[in-house]
Amino acid sequence: MALQPNTPDSDDAIAEINITPFVDVVLVLLIIFMITAGVVEFGLEIDVPRTREVATSDKDFAYVNITSKGELFFGDDPVSVYDIAELAKEKNPSQPGIYLRAHRTTPWEIVAPVIAECGVNKVNVNVVTKPLVRDPRVRR
Repeated sequence: MALQPNTPDSDDAIAEINITPFVDVVLVLLIIFMITAGVVEFGLEIDVPRTREVATSDKDFAYVNITSKGELFFGDDPVSVYDIAELAKEKNPSQPGIYLRAHRTTPWEIVAPVIAECGVNKVNVNVVTKPLVRDPRVRR
């Protein structure tokens, strides 16, 4: 019995499924997800300045983040400069303190009031920095 091409006169139903449109849709969705996955931000983007020595700390202080636009965050929540000391005392009443992460382009006029408010309220301020990477070929 030889195979005959399907003709309009044929009464037999086609038992094959064309998966080409399905594969096309899946590939388009895959490309869309790959592009959007790189755009999604996780957390705040704070690029802290670099210093020569970085001390490590095992204290459980809250993080105060200052973005390059001057926005203040206690953890991930927006906060006023006047509420930081109170929140730090609520988090750790016996030894109140914060880790201050300020973007390297943040003006000093925004950072100084945070440090001053914490100082007045006797809250320890620890500034977070990155270690300075030194080029071994350069001599001082």
